[in-house]
Amino acid sequence: MFLSVFDMFKVGIGPSSSHTMGPMVAAARFLDMMRASPFEFHGLRASLHGSLAFTGVGHATDRATILGLGGFLPDTYDDAKAAAFLTELATSHQMQPEGLNSLHFDPKADLIFDYDHSLDGHANGMILMATDAQGDVILQQVFYSIGGGFVLTEEELAPGKDVDEGAPVPFPFTSAAMMLEMANTSGKSVAQMKRANEVARGGAQNLTKGTARIWEVMNNCIERGLVRDGILPGGLNVRRRAKGIYDSLMAERGMNLVAPHTINDWMSVYAMAVNEENAAGGQVVTAPTNGAAGVLPAVLRYYLDHVPGAAASHIEDFLLTAAAIGGLVQFKASISGAEAGCQAEVGSAAAMAAAGLCAVMGGTPEQVENAAEIALEHHLGMTCDPVKGLVQVPCIERNGLGAIKAVSAASLALRGDGQHFVPLDAVIETMRQTGADMNEKYKETSLGGLAVNVPNC
Repeated sequence: MFLSVFDMFKVGIGPSSSHTMGPMVAAARFLDMMRASPFEFHGLRASLHGSLAFTGVGHATDRATILGLGGFLPDTYDDAKAAAFLTELATSHQMQPEGLNSLHFDPKADLIFDYDHSLDGHANGMILMATDAQGDVILQQVFYSIGGGFVLTEEELAPGKDVDEGAPVPFPFTSAAMMLEMANTSGKSVAQMKRANEVARGGAQNLTKGTARIWEVMNNCIERGLVRDGILPGGLNVRRRAKGIYDSLMAERGMNLVAPHTINDWMSVYAMAVNEENAAGGQVVTAPTNGAAGVLPAVLRYYLDHVPGAAASHIEDFLLTAAAIGGLVQFKASISGAEAGCQAEVGSAAAMAAAGLCAVMGGTPEQVENAAEIALEHHLGMTCDPVKGLVQVPCIERNGLGAIKAVSAASLALRGDGQHFVPLDAVIETMRQTGADMNEKYKETSLGGLAVNVPNC
Protein backbone atom coordinates (compact mmCIF):
# COMPACT_ATOMS: atom_id res chain seq x y z
CA MET A 1 0.00 0.00 0.00
CA PHE A 2 1.43 3.35 -1.01
CA LEU A 3 -0.34 6.66 -0.59
CA SER A 4 1.76 9.57 -1.75
CA VAL A 5 2.10 12.83 0.13
CA PHE A 6 0.29 14.25 -2.90
CA ASP A 7 -2.61 11.87 -2.31
CA MET A 8 -3.02 13.13 1.25
CA PHE A 9 -2.47 16.80 0.36
CA LYS A 10 -4.39 17.79 -2.75
CA VAL A 11 -4.97 21.35 -3.92
CA GLY A 12 -8.64 21.97 -4.48
CA ILE A 13 -11.65 24.07 -3.60
CA GLY A 14 -14.06 24.27 -0.69
CA PRO A 15 -16.21 23.54 1.07
CA SER A 16 -15.73 19.74 1.09
CA SER A 17 -13.20 17.27 -0.25
CA SER A 18 -15.72 14.42 -0.25
CA HIS A 19 -18.80 16.40 -1.31
CA THR A 20 -17.25 19.04 -3.60
CA MET A 21 -13.86 17.87 -4.87
CA GLY A 22 -14.79 14.18 -5.03
CA PRO A 23 -17.88 14.62 -7.26
CA MET A 24 -15.92 16.96 -9.53
CA VAL A 25 -13.17 14.35 -9.88
CA ALA A 26 -15.75 11.61 -10.46
CA ALA A 27 -17.33 13.66 -13.24
CA ALA A 28 -13.93 14.13 -14.87
CA ARG A 29 -13.36 10.38 -14.78
CA PHE A 30 -16.78 9.82 -16.36
CA LEU A 31 -15.91 12.21 -19.17
CA ASP A 32 -12.79 10.14 -19.83
CA MET A 33 -14.98 7.03 -20.03
CA MET A 34 -17.19 8.80 -22.56
CA ARG A 35 -14.19 9.86 -24.64
CA ALA A 36 -12.99 6.25 -24.75
CA SER A 37 -16.42 4.91 -25.70
CA PRO A 38 -17.52 4.13 -29.28
CA PHE A 39 -21.01 5.52 -28.62
CA GLU A 40 -22.28 8.91 -29.69
CA PHE A 41 -23.67 10.80 -26.72
CA HIS A 42 -26.29 13.52 -26.66
CA GLY A 43 -26.97 14.18 -22.97
CA LEU A 44 -25.90 13.77 -19.36
CA ARG A 45 -27.66 12.95 -16.08
CA ALA A 46 -26.58 12.52 -12.47
CA SER A 47 -28.09 11.31 -9.22
CA LEU A 48 -26.72 11.90 -5.71
CA HIS A 49 -27.27 9.41 -2.90
CA GLY A 50 -26.74 9.04 0.85
CA SER A 51 -24.74 11.84 2.42
CA LEU A 52 -24.13 13.41 -0.99
CA ALA A 53 -27.89 13.93 -1.19
CA PHE A 54 -28.64 14.88 2.41
CA THR A 55 -25.93 17.54 2.72
CA GLY A 56 -25.27 18.10 -0.97
CA VAL A 57 -26.79 21.57 -1.19
CA GLY A 58 -24.80 22.86 1.77
CA HIS A 59 -21.62 21.31 0.40
CA ALA A 60 -22.24 22.58 -3.17
CA THR A 61 -22.25 18.99 -4.45
CA ASP A 62 -24.72 19.81 -7.20
CA ARG A 63 -22.60 22.72 -8.41
CA ALA A 64 -19.40 20.64 -8.26
CA THR A 65 -20.96 17.76 -10.19
CA ILE A 66 -22.22 20.06 -12.93
CA LEU A 67 -18.88 21.85 -13.21
CA GLY A 68 -17.06 18.51 -13.30
CA LEU A 69 -19.25 17.33 -16.15
CA GLY A 70 -18.42 20.60 -17.87
CA GLY A 71 -14.71 19.81 -17.67
CA PHE A 72 -13.64 21.74 -14.56
CA LEU A 73 -11.06 20.21 -12.18
CA PRO A 74 -10.32 21.10 -8.53
CA ASP A 75 -6.61 21.86 -8.92
CA THR A 76 -7.08 24.21 -11.91
CA TYR A 77 -10.43 25.66 -10.88
CA ASP A 78 -11.19 29.22 -12.02
CA ASP A 79 -14.13 30.81 -10.20
CA ALA A 80 -14.85 33.43 -12.85
CA LYS A 81 -14.91 30.86 -15.65
CA ALA A 82 -17.10 28.57 -13.55
CA ALA A 83 -19.62 31.32 -12.89
CA ALA A 84 -19.80 32.17 -16.60
CA PHE A 85 -20.24 28.50 -17.50
CA LEU A 86 -23.12 28.03 -15.02
CA THR A 87 -24.84 31.20 -16.20
CA GLU A 88 -24.72 30.03 -19.82
CA LEU A 89 -25.83 26.50 -18.92
CA ALA A 90 -28.89 27.78 -17.03
CA THR A 91 -30.38 29.09 -20.27
CA SER A 92 -28.81 26.96 -23.03
CA HIS A 93 -28.97 23.57 -21.26
CA GLN A 94 -25.96 22.61 -23.38
CA MET A 95 -22.34 21.91 -22.44
CA GLN A 96 -19.40 20.76 -24.53
CA PRO A 97 -16.53 19.26 -22.54
CA GLU A 98 -13.22 19.02 -24.36
CA GLY A 99 -13.12 16.09 -26.77
CA LEU A 100 -16.90 15.56 -26.82
CA ASN A 101 -19.81 16.93 -28.82
CA SER A 102 -22.42 19.27 -27.39
CA LEU A 103 -24.41 17.55 -24.62
CA HIS A 104 -27.85 18.38 -23.23
CA PHE A 105 -27.99 18.98 -19.47
CA ASP A 106 -30.75 20.79 -17.62
CA PRO A 107 -29.52 21.44 -14.06
CA LYS A 108 -33.06 21.41 -12.67
CA ALA A 109 -34.14 18.17 -14.36
CA ASP A 110 -30.97 16.14 -14.95
CA LEU A 111 -29.40 16.27 -11.49
CA ILE A 112 -31.41 14.42 -8.85
CA PHE A 113 -30.99 14.43 -5.08
CA ASP A 114 -32.16 10.90 -4.25
CA TYR A 115 -32.90 10.93 -0.52
CA ASP A 116 -34.64 7.53 -0.56
CA HIS A 117 -32.08 5.20 -2.11
CA SER A 118 -28.60 4.87 -0.64
CA LEU A 119 -25.96 2.94 -2.54
CA ASP A 120 -24.33 -0.08 -0.96
CA GLY A 121 -20.65 0.73 -1.32
CA HIS A 122 -20.29 3.93 0.71
CA ALA A 123 -22.34 6.73 2.24
CA ASN A 124 -21.13 9.12 -0.48
CA GLY A 125 -22.54 7.60 -3.65
CA MET A 126 -23.42 9.04 -7.05
CA ILE A 127 -24.50 7.72 -10.43
CA LEU A 128 -23.41 9.44 -13.63
CA MET A 129 -25.19 8.66 -16.88
CA ALA A 130 -24.79 9.51 -20.57
CA THR A 131 -27.74 9.28 -22.95
CA ASP A 132 -28.37 8.86 -26.66
CA ALA A 133 -30.49 11.03 -28.95
CA GLN A 134 -33.71 9.46 -27.61
CA GLY A 135 -32.71 10.14 -23.99
CA ASP A 136 -31.95 6.50 -23.17
CA VAL A 137 -29.00 5.78 -20.88
CA ILE A 138 -26.24 4.07 -22.85
CA LEU A 139 -23.34 4.56 -20.41
CA GLN A 140 -23.58 4.57 -16.62
CA GLN A 141 -21.11 4.45 -13.77
CA VAL A 142 -21.48 4.39 -10.00
CA PHE A 143 -18.84 6.41 -8.15
CA TYR A 144 -18.07 6.66 -4.44
CA SER A 145 -16.35 9.69 -2.92
CA ILE A 146 -14.57 8.05 0.00
CA GLY A 147 -13.07 11.14 1.64
CA GLY A 148 -10.16 13.49 1.08
CA GLY A 149 -10.97 13.83 -2.61
CA PHE A 150 -10.42 10.10 -3.21
CA VAL A 151 -12.89 8.58 -5.70
CA LEU A 152 -13.51 4.93 -6.55
CA THR A 153 -15.89 3.29 -9.00
CA GLU A 154 -18.29 0.61 -7.85
CA GLU A 155 -15.98 -2.00 -9.36
CA GLU A 156 -12.84 -0.57 -7.75
CA LEU A 157 -14.49 -0.61 -4.33
CA ALA A 158 -15.67 -4.22 -4.66
CA PRO A 159 -14.23 -6.69 -2.09
CA GLY A 160 -11.31 -8.68 -3.40
CA LYS A 161 -10.64 -6.27 -6.23
CA ASP A 162 -6.99 -6.37 -7.26
CA VAL A 163 -5.29 -3.02 -6.89
CA ASP A 164 -2.26 -1.99 -8.93
CA GLU A 165 0.37 -1.36 -6.29
CA GLY A 166 2.76 0.23 -8.76
CA ALA A 167 6.53 0.06 -8.48
CA PRO A 168 7.88 -1.24 -5.15
CA VAL A 169 9.03 1.23 -2.52
CA PRO A 170 11.89 0.72 -0.05
CA PHE A 171 9.77 1.10 3.08
CA PRO A 172 6.30 -0.39 2.44
CA PHE A 173 4.87 -0.08 5.95
CA THR A 174 1.12 -0.63 6.31
CA SER A 175 0.86 -0.25 10.08
CA ALA A 176 2.44 1.85 12.78
CA ALA A 177 4.12 -1.24 14.18
CA MET A 178 5.76 -1.95 10.81
CA MET A 179 6.75 1.70 10.53
CA LEU A 180 8.54 1.61 13.87
CA GLU A 181 10.21 -1.72 13.10
CA MET A 182 11.53 -0.40 9.78
CA ALA A 183 12.71 2.81 11.44
CA ASN A 184 14.55 0.82 14.10
CA THR A 185 16.15 -1.50 11.56
CA SER A 186 17.16 1.23 9.11
CA GLY A 187 18.03 3.95 11.59
CA LYS A 188 15.91 6.37 9.58
CA SER A 189 13.22 8.77 10.73
CA VAL A 190 9.61 8.50 9.56
CA ALA A 191 10.19 11.45 7.21
CA GLN A 192 13.34 9.87 5.76
CA MET A 193 11.53 6.60 5.03
CA LYS A 194 8.57 8.42 3.53
CA ARG A 195 10.93 10.55 1.43
CA ALA A 196 12.65 7.44 0.10
CA ASN A 197 9.27 6.01 -0.91
CA GLU A 198 8.25 9.23 -2.63
CA VAL A 199 11.54 9.54 -4.52
CA ALA A 200 11.23 5.92 -5.68
CA ARG A 201 7.87 6.73 -7.23
CA GLY A 202 8.12 10.32 -8.41
CA GLY A 203 11.69 11.54 -8.14
CA ALA A 204 13.37 14.00 -5.79
CA GLN A 205 12.70 17.09 -7.89
CA ASN A 206 8.95 16.45 -8.07
CA LEU A 207 8.86 15.90 -4.33
CA THR A 208 10.67 19.15 -3.53
CA LYS A 209 8.57 21.24 -5.92
CA GLY A 210 5.35 19.55 -4.91
CA THR A 211 5.74 19.93 -1.16
CA ALA A 212 6.79 23.56 -1.60
CA ARG A 213 3.58 24.21 -3.52
CA ILE A 214 1.48 22.43 -0.90
CA TRP A 215 2.77 24.72 1.85
CA GLU A 216 2.51 27.77 -0.38
CA VAL A 217 -1.19 27.11 -1.01
CA MET A 218 -1.80 26.31 2.66
CA ASN A 219 -0.07 29.45 3.87
CA ASN A 220 -1.73 31.64 1.25
CA CYS A 221 -5.06 30.30 2.46
CA ILE A 222 -4.19 31.32 6.02
CA GLU A 223 -3.16 34.78 4.85
CA ARG A 224 -6.39 35.34 2.91
CA GLY A 225 -8.49 34.18 5.83
CA LEU A 226 -6.74 36.51 8.26
CA VAL A 227 -7.66 39.65 6.30
CA ARG A 228 -11.15 38.90 5.00
CA ASP A 229 -14.33 39.61 6.90
CA GLY A 230 -18.05 39.51 6.14
CA ILE A 231 -20.71 36.81 6.16
CA LEU A 232 -20.10 33.28 4.91
CA PRO A 233 -22.42 31.97 2.17
CA GLY A 234 -25.09 29.35 2.73
CA GLY A 235 -27.82 31.05 4.71
CA LEU A 236 -26.64 30.56 8.29
CA ASN A 237 -25.31 34.12 8.38
CA VAL A 238 -22.13 32.94 10.08
CA ARG A 239 -19.76 35.85 10.48
CA ARG A 240 -16.08 35.50 9.65
CA ARG A 241 -14.16 35.84 12.92
CA ALA A 242 -10.52 35.13 12.06
CA LYS A 243 -9.73 38.68 10.97
CA GLY A 244 -11.09 40.21 14.17
CA ILE A 245 -9.22 37.75 16.37
CA TYR A 246 -6.02 38.23 14.38
CA ASP A 247 -6.26 42.02 14.56
CA SER A 248 -6.76 41.78 18.33
CA LEU A 249 -3.79 39.45 18.74
CA MET A 250 -1.56 41.72 16.66
CA ALA A 251 -2.58 44.72 18.77
CA GLU A 252 -1.58 42.85 21.94
CA ARG A 253 1.86 41.86 20.68
CA GLY A 254 4.63 43.28 22.80
CA MET A 255 2.36 43.93 25.77
CA ASN A 256 3.62 42.54 29.06
CA LEU A 257 0.16 41.56 30.28
CA VAL A 258 -0.62 38.97 27.57
CA ALA A 259 -1.59 35.68 29.22
CA PRO A 260 0.45 32.58 28.32
CA HIS A 261 -2.65 30.76 27.12
CA THR A 262 -3.06 33.38 24.37
CA ILE A 263 -0.88 31.09 22.25
CA ASN A 264 -3.99 28.90 21.92
CA ASP A 265 -5.73 31.80 20.22
CA TRP A 266 -2.93 32.00 17.65
CA MET A 267 -3.30 28.30 16.84
CA SER A 268 -7.06 28.67 16.59
CA VAL A 269 -7.01 31.78 14.42
CA TYR A 270 -4.71 30.16 11.86
CA ALA A 271 -7.04 27.16 11.64
CA MET A 272 -10.20 29.26 11.56
CA ALA A 273 -8.75 31.42 8.77
CA VAL A 274 -8.35 28.32 6.60
CA ASN A 275 -11.77 26.91 7.35
CA GLU A 276 -13.52 30.21 6.76
CA GLU A 277 -11.86 30.30 3.35
CA ASN A 278 -12.97 26.71 2.80
CA ALA A 279 -16.55 27.53 3.80
CA ALA A 280 -16.52 30.36 1.26
CA GLY A 281 -15.46 27.97 -1.52
CA GLY A 282 -11.86 29.17 -1.67
CA GLN A 283 -8.71 27.30 -2.62
CA VAL A 284 -7.53 24.94 0.11
CA VAL A 285 -5.44 21.81 0.52
CA THR A 286 -6.98 18.58 1.76
CA ALA A 287 -5.25 17.77 5.04
CA PRO A 288 -6.49 15.09 4.88
CA THR A 289 -9.94 16.54 4.01
CA ASN A 290 -11.40 19.99 3.39
CA GLY A 291 -13.52 19.87 6.52
CA ALA A 292 -10.33 19.36 8.54
CA ALA A 293 -8.10 21.48 6.29
CA GLY A 294 -7.21 24.04 8.96
CA VAL A 295 -5.63 21.81 11.61
CA LEU A 296 -2.33 20.92 9.98
CA PRO A 297 -1.56 24.32 8.39
CA ALA A 298 -2.29 25.96 11.74
CA VAL A 299 0.15 23.71 13.57
CA LEU A 300 2.83 24.18 10.92
CA ARG A 301 2.34 27.96 10.99
CA TYR A 302 2.48 27.85 14.79
CA TYR A 303 5.79 26.00 14.56
CA LEU A 304 7.30 28.46 12.06
CA ASP A 305 6.12 31.65 13.77
CA HIS A 306 6.13 30.81 17.46
CA VAL A 307 8.61 28.00 18.22
CA PRO A 308 12.19 29.11 18.92
CA GLY A 309 14.66 27.58 16.49
CA ALA A 310 12.03 26.69 13.90
CA ALA A 311 13.30 26.51 10.32
CA ALA A 312 11.52 26.56 6.98
CA SER A 313 13.88 23.79 5.87
CA HIS A 314 11.87 21.43 8.10
CA ILE A 315 8.55 21.98 6.30
CA GLU A 316 9.06 18.99 4.01
CA ASP A 317 9.83 16.71 6.97
CA PHE A 318 6.66 17.93 8.69
CA LEU A 319 4.51 17.19 5.63
CA LEU A 320 6.12 13.81 4.93
CA THR A 321 5.70 12.65 8.52
CA ALA A 322 2.10 13.82 8.59
CA ALA A 323 1.37 12.10 5.28
CA ALA A 324 2.81 8.83 6.57
CA ILE A 325 0.39 8.88 9.52
CA GLY A 326 -2.53 9.95 7.33
CA GLY A 327 -1.82 7.07 4.97
CA LEU A 328 -2.04 4.58 7.83
CA VAL A 329 -5.40 5.97 8.93
CA GLN A 330 -6.76 5.94 5.37
CA PHE A 331 -5.52 2.39 4.77
CA LYS A 332 -6.67 0.89 8.07
CA ALA A 333 -9.81 2.94 8.79
CA SER A 334 -11.20 6.07 7.12
CA ILE A 335 -10.73 9.81 6.75
CA SER A 336 -14.38 10.30 5.70
CA GLY A 337 -16.88 12.02 7.96
CA ALA A 338 -19.71 10.33 6.09
CA GLU A 339 -18.17 6.96 6.89
CA ALA A 340 -16.86 7.41 10.43
CA GLY A 341 -17.85 10.84 11.76
CA CYS A 342 -15.60 13.79 12.50
CA GLN A 343 -13.17 11.59 14.42
CA ALA A 344 -12.07 10.48 10.95
CA GLU A 345 -11.57 14.04 9.73
CA VAL A 346 -10.43 16.41 12.49
CA GLY A 347 -9.17 13.45 14.52
CA SER A 348 -7.00 12.22 11.66
CA ALA A 349 -5.82 15.76 10.93
CA ALA A 350 -4.80 16.26 14.55
CA ALA A 351 -2.88 12.98 14.55
CA MET A 352 -1.07 13.96 11.36
CA ALA A 353 -0.24 17.43 12.65
CA ALA A 354 0.92 16.14 16.03
CA ALA A 355 3.25 13.66 14.33
CA GLY A 356 4.64 16.35 12.01
CA LEU A 357 5.29 18.79 14.84
CA CYS A 358 6.88 16.13 17.03
CA ALA A 359 9.18 15.15 14.18
CA VAL A 360 10.47 18.64 13.40
CA MET A 361 11.03 19.30 17.10
CA GLY A 362 13.43 16.40 17.29
CA GLY A 363 11.13 13.54 18.20
CA THR A 364 12.16 9.94 17.67
CA PRO A 365 9.95 7.64 15.55
CA GLU A 366 8.53 6.24 18.80
CA GLN A 367 7.66 9.73 20.03
CA VAL A 368 6.14 10.60 16.65
CA GLU A 369 3.90 7.53 16.82
CA ASN A 370 3.00 8.41 20.40
CA ALA A 371 2.06 11.98 19.41
CA ALA A 372 -0.25 10.72 16.66
CA GLU A 373 -1.81 8.20 19.04
CA ILE A 374 -2.55 10.79 21.73
CA ALA A 375 -4.15 13.18 19.26
CA LEU A 376 -6.35 10.59 17.57
CA GLU A 377 -7.32 8.83 20.81
CA HIS A 378 -8.80 12.02 22.20
CA HIS A 379 -11.01 12.60 19.19
CA LEU A 380 -12.59 9.13 19.32
CA GLY A 381 -16.37 9.21 19.05
CA MET A 382 -16.58 12.72 17.60
CA THR A 383 -19.65 13.03 15.41
CA CYS A 384 -20.07 14.89 12.14
CA ASP A 385 -23.25 16.97 12.47
CA PRO A 386 -22.89 20.15 10.37
CA VAL A 387 -25.74 22.60 10.84
CA LYS A 388 -27.71 22.95 7.59
CA GLY A 389 -25.16 20.71 5.90
CA LEU A 390 -22.64 23.55 5.76
CA VAL A 391 -18.96 23.16 6.65
CA GLN A 392 -19.24 26.01 9.14
CA VAL A 393 -20.82 25.06 12.47
CA PRO A 394 -19.18 23.35 14.33
CA CYS A 395 -16.44 22.74 11.75
CA ILE A 396 -14.59 26.07 11.80
CA GLU A 397 -14.01 26.24 15.57
CA ARG A 398 -13.45 22.49 15.71
CA ASN A 399 -10.36 22.87 13.53
CA GLY A 400 -8.97 25.40 15.99
CA LEU A 401 -9.43 23.03 18.91
CA GLY A 402 -7.99 20.20 16.82
CA ALA A 403 -4.83 22.24 16.30
CA ILE A 404 -4.53 22.90 20.02
CA LYS A 405 -4.92 19.19 20.76
CA ALA A 406 -2.30 18.35 18.15
CA VAL A 407 0.27 20.67 19.72
CA SER A 408 -0.52 19.35 23.19
CA ALA A 409 -0.17 15.76 21.97
CA ALA A 410 3.22 16.48 20.40
CA SER A 411 4.40 18.22 23.56
CA LEU A 412 3.33 15.33 25.78
CA ALA A 413 5.04 12.83 23.50
CA LEU A 414 8.26 14.84 23.52
CA ARG A 415 8.21 14.84 27.34
CA GLY A 416 8.31 11.04 27.27
CA ASP A 417 10.59 8.44 25.76
CA GLY A 418 8.11 7.07 23.23
CA GLN A 419 6.97 4.19 25.41
CA HIS A 420 3.22 4.25 26.04
CA PHE A 421 0.30 1.98 26.85
CA VAL A 422 -1.99 2.27 23.80
CA PRO A 423 -0.40 1.78 20.35
CA LEU A 424 -1.47 3.93 17.41
CA ASP A 425 -2.64 0.85 15.49
CA ALA A 426 -5.10 0.05 18.28
CA VAL A 427 -6.51 3.59 18.21
CA ILE A 428 -6.92 3.53 14.43
CA GLU A 429 -8.79 0.22 14.69
CA THR A 430 -10.91 1.61 17.51
CA MET A 431 -11.77 4.61 15.36
CA ARG A 432 -12.82 2.28 12.55
CA GLN A 433 -15.03 0.23 14.85
CA THR A 434 -16.53 3.34 16.44
CA GLY A 435 -17.35 4.71 13.01
CA ALA A 436 -19.00 1.45 11.98
CA ASP A 437 -21.13 1.49 15.16
CA MET A 438 -22.00 5.19 14.94
CA ASN A 439 -25.61 6.02 14.07
CA GLU A 440 -25.92 7.23 10.48
CA LYS A 441 -27.51 10.51 11.57
CA TYR A 442 -24.18 11.50 13.12
CA LYS A 443 -22.18 10.83 9.94
CA GLU A 444 -22.47 13.95 7.78
CA THR A 445 -26.18 13.66 7.08
CA SER A 446 -27.25 16.68 9.20
CA LEU A 447 -30.03 14.50 10.64
CA GLY A 448 -28.77 14.54 14.23
CA GLY A 449 -26.73 16.35 16.86
CA LEU A 450 -26.15 20.08 16.48
CA ALA A 451 -27.74 19.97 13.04
CA VAL A 452 -31.19 19.42 14.58
CA ASN A 453 -30.75 21.17 17.91
CA VAL A 454 -29.54 24.55 16.65
CA PRO A 455 -31.90 26.81 14.65
CA ASN A 456 -30.44 27.03 11.15
CA CYS A 457 -32.52 29.70 9.54
